Parts: sequence; structure tokens; C-alpha cells
Amino acid sequence: MPTESGSCSTARQAKQKRKSHSLSIRRTNSSEQERTGLPREMLEGQDSKLPSSVRSTLLELFGQIEREFENLYIENLELRREIETLNERLAAEGQAIDGAELSKGQLKTKASHSTSQLSQKLKTTYKASTSKIVSSFKTTTSRAVCQLVKEYIGHRDGIWDVSVARTQPVVLGTASADHTALLWSIETGRCLVKYSGHVGSVNSIKFHPSEQLALTASGDQTAHIWRYAVQLPTPQPVADTTQQICGEDEVECSDKDEPDVDADVSSDCPTIRVPLTSLKSHQGVVIAADWLVGGKQAVTASWDRTANLFDVETAELVHSLTGHDQELTHCCTHPTQRLVVTSSRDTTFRLWDFRDPSIHSVNVFQGHTDTVTSAVFTVGDNVVSGSDDRTVKVWDLRNMRSPIATIRTDSAINRINVCVGQKIIALPHDNRQVRLFDMSGVRLARLPRSSRQGHRRMVCCSAWSEDHPMCNLFTCGFDRQAIGWNINIPALLQEK
Repeated sequence: MPTESGSCSTARQAKQKRKSHSLSIRRTNSSEQERTGLPREMLEGQDSKLPSSVRSTLLELFGQIEREFENLYIENLELRREIETLNERLAAEGQAIDGAELSKGQLKTKASHSTSQLSQKLKTTYKASTSKIVSSFKTTTSRAVCQLVKEYIGHRDGIWDVSVARTQPVVLGTASADHTALLWSIETGRCLVKYSGHVGSVNSIKFHPSEQLALTASGDQTAHIWRYAVQLPTPQPVADTTQQICGEDEVECSDKDEPDVDADVSSDCPTIRVPLTSLKSHQGVVIAADWLVGGKQAVTASWDRTANLFDVETAELVHSLTGHDQELTHCCTHPTQRLVVTSSRDTTFRLWDFRDPSIHSVNVFQGHTDTVTSAVFTVGDNVVSGSDDRTVKVWDLRNMRSPIATIRTDSAINRINVCVGQKIIALPHDNRQVRLFDMSGVRLARLPRSSRQGHRRMVCCSAWSEDHPMCNLFTCGFDRQAIGWNINIPALLQEK
């Protein structure tokens, strides 16, 4: 009995001591808030050389930081109290359980387990809150260097591919599941030409390197080459869209929020219905097509697991590229050499070398764990590949064993595109995000996305236009629209 009485007295004193310590923490916190509140009011009242919009944004962000850390502090106090309660309970249980005393080792193990769980909870809460704060600063940075300039609305179904002409006049091309390909004025957003020669989904579009020719691949198992002639309308002043940004909140949009395309804007533009040349030989969907350097040959990639090389003038099959175990997803040609890269659902992509007319060699690149959605060439001897395994890998053609850089993301990667001059990779995602990275895997920016601007559904493809003064990046997606962006590349690289 005396022993139990002494133990209770000691526990009561320890509890009172902890309670008084907790109260002192609250008082200290309250007094600190009172002291920090005064300088902030003085700060808001002072004259500042910053623009009012920037100043209000900064004050709002700092207010968010203060609120987040205040919440963290309160949660920290609550978790400490829970730890103390558990320790008291464990100490009481340690006295006697079913008449038997717990050993010090068992008690220590149980207490350590409970404490580690609470510690992990605290770390998770802290990480989530601080990441939200950091993302607020990144959003502000992205807005400054990535600006939405023009939206191109007129398709009646999702847009699979977007491309920019390499000859004058420079126009934008889009390929859609509505069986059409449209050419647009980049400056005005007006539809200039409609191609309706396919009877299936148009899956890709590429422009000839030196002539006004377009190459489209379709679900009707063919690829078409067709000639266009356009006259650009007078450009109109570009409205400043920076004031329309209401925030970077992730707002899910329904079909009602998508662009209204009941009135077909492409119905009043010239329509081309017959191709100049039809490339036929595939037994499945032609998912992509591209011109070889010089434009005298074209390559197509199909779901029949083959890629075919055609002579453009005669439409004859030159080579059938076999070896992939599953459907092909994309093909791309080197800008200056007779090299072709094909990607597939078999988790690989292959490099085909036609520089020697007498033979062609093939190299297989393995490294992804899911469908390789695209692989594209960059300057020099590098290839960039994207996959449904949520990674992007940069490869050196002289060393195929392992990538020289790997980018890990939170969503599947669709058709990627590289700004060759600046070596910037644009990554369109299934989750509607478009992120920009450099060749070493460093993230540079994320395109703004809110309830008022950006894509509302999966982004399928991106295309850089390095020479156009108005837009230098274009994206398209399942929301039936293409978007032109102005990326301030010098500012982007400087922030890096």
C-alpha cells in the first residue's frame, strides 16, 4: 500500500508538471502571435514600390504560410498530448496485466511502436502542408513564364496530334478522332483548311520539310499525303490573358464546361476530300506517320506491329520494319539523318538506320516497364522516350544499355516533344498536366491549369514552334481544342 500511494503521488506530480508546461506553450504561442501581428499591420500600411497586384499576391501567400504553420503547430501540440496519454496508459498497463508484470523490454517495444506511428503521422502532415506551400510559389513562377495566347476550337471530337508547318506560311495542324484534320491560322485562331479524306480517326499529322504537303495517319489503315494552299488572314491584337487567371485550383470540369462546338467553325473553310497519294499496306490502324529527311520517303507505324517505309512519289513500299511484339504507338524521324525510331506497347522502342542504302540495321532499347507511348530525336545523338510507366528517359544512341537521365512523374506520359534549340522537353499527361523539363531531368515549369484556362481533359500531344513570335508551344487533348502558349524561355532557363 505505501508503495502504491507513493507511485500515485509521483504520477500526479508528473501530470501536473506536463499540464503546466502545455499551458506555458500556449501562452508563449499567444504572446508570439501578438508580437508578430504588429509588424505585419505596419508592413501592410507602409508604402511599397511593388505593384499592388504583386504585393497583394505576396501578402496572400505569406498569409497562407502563416495559417499552414499555425495548423501544424496546433496539430503538433495535439500529437504530443496523445503521446503523453499513451505513455501514461502504457505505464499503467506495465504495472499489472492479468496479474503479471510486463518486462521492461516489452513495455519499451510497445511504447516505441506507438511513438513511431505518431511520428510518422506528424511527418506526413508536415510534408503535405509544406508541399502545398511550395506549389503556391511554383504556380506563381509558372504564370510568369507560361502564358496562354490562343485557343483553337472547331473539332467535334478529341484531338490526337498537333503539328506546326516548317515552311511559309507557318500554320498549325491538328488531327482529330472526328475523321478530319484542320489547318489553323496561329495568329487569329481561324480554321483555314479542312481535310476530310479519311473514313477513320485521324491519329497524326506532319508537314513536309520544304513543300506545302501534309501527311496524315488514320484508323482506316491508310496514310494520306495531301497538298494545301492557304492565305493567312490579317492578325488581330492579342488579348492579355494574364488577368483571367483565377488561381491554380484543381477544378474538375464536366462536359458542360467544354468548348461549345455545336456550330462547326470549320464548315465555312475550304475542304480537301481527295488525297494526292494514299499509302496502303497495313492490316491495322495506322497510328503515326512522319517524313524522312528530304521528304522523298515517309514512314508509317501501325497496330499490325509493323512500320513501313514508302516512296512518296510512287507510293510503293520500300521496307517493312518488323520485330515489335505488340502494337506500335508512335514513329519519329531524325531531322538531319536517315534514322527512324518506333515505339510500341511491348515496352521497347527500336532505332532503324537507313544511312547505308544497301542495308538497314536495328537496335532495341529496353528500360521501360509499360507501353512506350513515344520516342523522339533531339540534337546530336540523343533520344527521349516516354511511357505509361510514368517515366521519361533520355538515351545516348552510342550507349543503349541504360538511360543517361530519368524523369519520374505522377501520371502516364503521352506524345512528348523536344524544343531542339533549347533542349526543353514538353510532357503531356493523362491527368491534364503539361510539364517542362530540361535534358538532365530538372523540372522547369508547369503550364497553368485552372477552371478558366488550360486543358479540361487528357492532354494527348505537344509541339514546339521555335521560330514563331507569338506562340512557341502548342498542346491538344480530349477536350477537343488545341492551345497556343508563349513560353518565356530565357526567364525559364534563368530560374533554373
